[in-house]
Amino acid sequence: MKNASPLTDEQYSLLTKRLRAAAPENRITCSGAIAIAKTLGVPCGEIGRIADKLNIRISKCQLGCF
Repeated sequence: MKNASPLTDEQYSLLTKRLRAAAPENRITCSGAIAIAKTLGVPCGEIGRIADKLNIRISKCQLGCF
């Protein structure tokens, strides 16, 4: 999948790997997604955009967005 985000290719690759690993059933909690963003030092919005591209649903959203 092509990196169309402001992340470096390395960040993008690591982020997609982490999201897939954390969402084996294509679902991750909002707090889990935020934790991944913090550990990788990427904006939370990028997590949402990439999760959408990977068909991963974010559940239990703390902001009511997902």
